[in-house]
Amino acid sequence: MKVLLSVYDKTGLVDFARGLVELGHELIASGGTAAALGEAGIAHATVESLTEAPEMLGGRVKTLHPRLHGGILADLSKPQHVSDLAGQGIEPIGLVVCNLYPFRSNPSIELIDVGGPTMVRAAGKNWAHVGCVVDAADYGEVLDELRRDGALSDGLRRRLAATAFAHTAAYDAAIANWFSESAAEGDLPATVHLSLERAQTLRYGENPHQRGARYREIGQPSWWDDVVQHGGKELSYLNLYDADAAWRLAHQLADLGPVAAVVVKHANPCGAAVAENPLAAYERAFECDPMSAFGGIVALTARVTEAIAAEMVANAQADVLIAPGFDEGALDLFAAKRKNMRVLAAPAPDAHAAVWHWRQLSGGWLLQDPYVFATGRKEWTVASKVQPTEDNWRDMELAWRVCAWVKSNAIVLAARGMAVGIGGGQQNRVTPGEIATARAAGRAKGGAAASDAFFPFRDGLDACAAAGVAAVIQPGGSVRDGEVIAAADEHGLVMVLTGERQFQH
Repeated sequence: MKVLLSVYDKTGLVDFARGLVELGHELIASGGTAAALGEAGIAHATVESLTEAPEMLGGRVKTLHPRLHGGILADLSKPQHVSDLAGQGIEPIGLVVCNLYPFRSNPSIELIDVGGPTMVRAAGKNWAHVGCVVDAADYGEVLDELRRDGALSDGLRRRLAATAFAHTAAYDAAIANWFSESAAEGDLPATVHLSLERAQTLRYGENPHQRGARYREIGQPSWWDDVVQHGGKELSYLNLYDADAAWRLAHQLADLGPVAAVVVKHANPCGAAVAENPLAAYERAFECDPMSAFGGIVALTARVTEAIAAEMVANAQADVLIAPGFDEGALDLFAAKRKNMRVLAAPAPDAHAAVWHWRQLSGGWLLQDPYVFATGRKEWTVASKVQPTEDNWRDMELAWRVCAWVKSNAIVLAARGMAVGIGGGQQNRVTPGEIATARAAGRAKGGAAASDAFFPFRDGLDACAAAGVAAVIQPGGSVRDGEVIAAADEHGLVMVLTGERQFQH
């Protein structure tokens, strides 16, 4: 069997090629692939010797030739195809090994591969007669079948073809997106192309009767791929969804810390705190709402020691714990006392990984920019007569950042480095304030309240004032801002306007 090899990524190439030669197969190689085989002393013919045409245009044309593509595309079950090959002196090619230029890593015109995708698509189309390998991870299985059976099975060729077309689809999607983004000039692109691969099969979906899996864009690994699970049950859809939220929020709070801890339940934070040490951060985050913390997700931005683990074991059980790392004593304690809890060691989340935020709706998709904190303290405006102290600023910043992760309408009360009352998911702005105040149970006195959107009436502000806070931070922008600011002055509160709304749905 003739084998055509033309790969950019040469991982495993030499051993694979040597295995093919040992089985008696004839190798044909192009450009850099031929050079790599030559350096390894592996017998092969060059593409130029087969096509009798030199590589030209700086490498843009080297495999685009009938002597190659005739051999790849020939359907050997059709007498006319066999006759055409014989008439042109072309031998069939039974295996194509090809991967493409790394366009994603450095988008440019010269990294738009033409000959590679053409060969891959040709071999994939003719899968009944030709194997097509685009992933070095398949080299072993291909050699095993050739050694055992002398040929590739229909099942393997079909699977390789599916992988091949996924490879070219992802490649073309990346190129199309690059052109679309360049043409958009700041606007949303006219078309967006996604090509996803399953990265992780999950225990179940949102509910046990639903299947679930984590997918990623082909060729684009995320921090989730480096997560190590040390114990507990298999992860479910909601475990990942909530852990992702908890981990990202924890890292958005860490600079207020230096250590941050977050507890999330049903996609909403029910506890958040910053402190000088990990144990204090965890204790204060859990203290916000111990009842809601049962079955929640805990994120901690520092290594979990045995002392922290002992405190966690003494508290309500968490479904997931995510942290940068764990001491052996902590893992032993969890294995003995919290054997079902998923214990995840994770790197920091990708700060700017998402280009777009997607949401599905009936018959289509919604697309928007990912949420970011567009403004900070320097851009905020003090609208009240009372000026904020440094303690007010710290409480407002913490409340504001946590509030961004609470489903709207949302009010968050924070004091002395911890959230003390969280109210969210309400249809008006008064009720979340009342919920937050009730949960704070007097702990918000002297702290700060954050509202994810403006107060349309003063009653929402009055609900926050009833909690005993000293400062309120909100976007502003209501036609009644003047009345709300006057109410803040009436209560003797600091009022800061951020100029940015932060709804979450």
